[in-house]
Amino acid sequence: MHAFHAHETLKELRAERDAVVAGAVTLDGPTLAELDEMIREAEVHWVGAAVTEIATLRAQLSGPQVG
Repeated sequence: MHAFHAHETLKELRAERDAVVAGAVTLDGPTLAELDEMIREAEVHWVGAAVTEIATLRAQLSGPQVG
C-alpha cells in the first residue's frame, strides 16, 4: 500500500472514531479501544510507507546508499 492510501485509511479511522465519540454513530464491530488500536497500527503503517517511498525516491535520484 502506498503512503497516500495508508493516510486515507488513517483519516477514515480517525473520522469514524470522532463520530463515535460525538455520538453520531454507534459501533457495530470494534470497540472504541479496538478502534484506537487500529488507528495506532494505521499510523505506524503510514509512517513506514512514507519513509520507504522517500528512500526509494532518493535512491532513484542519487543512487542507493552503500555501507
